[in-house]
Amino acid sequence: MPGIVLIGAQWGDEGKGKATDLLGSRTDYVVKFNGGNNAGHTVVVGDEKYALHLLPSGILTPGVTPVIANGVVVDIEVLFQELDALSSRGVDVSKLLVSANAHVITHYHRTVDKVTERFLGKRQIGTTGRGIGPAYADKINRVGIRIQDLFDENILRQKVEGALDQKNHLLVKVYNRRAIEADEIVDDLLGYVERLRPMVADTGLVLNQALDADKTVLFEGGQATMLDVDHGTYPFVTSSNATSGGAATGSGVAPTRFDRVIAVVKAYTTRVGAGPFPTELFDEWGEFLSDRGAEFGTTTGRRRRTGWYDVPIARYSARINGVTDFVLTKLDVLTGLETIPVAVAYDVDGVRHDELPVNQSDFHHAKPIYEEFPGWSEDISGAREFSDLPKNAQDYVLALEQLSGSRMSAIGVGPGRDAIVVRHDLLD
Repeated sequence: MPGIVLIGAQWGDEGKGKATDLLGSRTDYVVKFNGGNNAGHTVVVGDEKYALHLLPSGILTPGVTPVIANGVVVDIEVLFQELDALSSRGVDVSKLLVSANAHVITHYHRTVDKVTERFLGKRQIGTTGRGIGPAYADKINRVGIRIQDLFDENILRQKVEGALDQKNHLLVKVYNRRAIEADEIVDDLLGYVERLRPMVADTGLVLNQALDADKTVLFEGGQATMLDVDHGTYPFVTSSNATSGGAATGSGVAPTRFDRVIAVVKAYTTRVGAGPFPTELFDEWGEFLSDRGAEFGTTTGRRRRTGWYDVPIARYSARINGVTDFVLTKLDVLTGLETIPVAVAYDVDGVRHDELPVNQSDFHHAKPIYEEFPGWSEDISGAREFSDLPKNAQDYVLALEQLSGSRMSAIGVGPGRDAIVVRHDLLD
């Protein structure tokens, strides 16, 4: 059975939860391999809506083992808040596994994140203030706290004191904030130990053994391609690898074990936070997409910036992720438009670019070159076969497929978990 990587093809918020849910009943393990609680999935089950931030969305599917792997940074307080919230609604969370090698977000990471972002002023990146970047920075600087460290108080205290030696100088002398006491951090983290202990495992071993036993393992990326720290719109990115390559380093499973790469792409484009966005709309059509698509962040509540579908970005995602299948979401949002613009290339100082410009400054100044496609007025929310869609909607999907570099295997036509048209089996 396959190892499947599921990632976002744009700047996030594409609807990866729906795609995970589509695969859920055929999946044995769902693995979060990057990021933290700085992004979210919204999954609608019947009349119930679930907003997940740190947990893999597969936790909502009975029988699935959800895994938080080594590439994730874990805010343990948030972890238990989410688990308690799901338990109170009758969701079984007892199968969750957490990697012993995952790094921990502490109080001082959140503090540094917020004060640093404020200090940047007009140069702000647009972080969520949840300590994600500082936690990853500590990981790279080799002063991070890992989940396994919580089970040895002496090691934990040494690591916390070492991390705070530098951070307190920064907080006090640069940002005029009070120093943080090591005891405060250690006592807080030790308070989670007994509840956390049964969840902690060598998740890399568990996942490889699952694949050896012909189980289906879904690797679910947080954020999305254009927010990848190496391949996104740097520096307006997240602090981890949200592309398919991150699934290997973030889980301890070799890339040769991945059979499919599924990328979720919205029928238009959105992003949250600062950074270049060539197709961004500042007129009534931007308001239309935002209002009709309910474009507010699952985690932050921030209104998303909106724009038309961007072909060069989709094609770039297909290339660097090795996409075998796209899942196109929110097609229903476009219902009622007379024509639908699609950016097929960029103009940069009079030069046409069919691919993303290599230079960040060029990308920042890129102007979209649009092609117009006929819209449709029919309600498509009840469509379950491709032939159920109006011809203009079918033509729009087929045009995006031809332009974007991989097949459109499934199409979201509404917010419900069953509001989807499947053209090709995602596991075939």
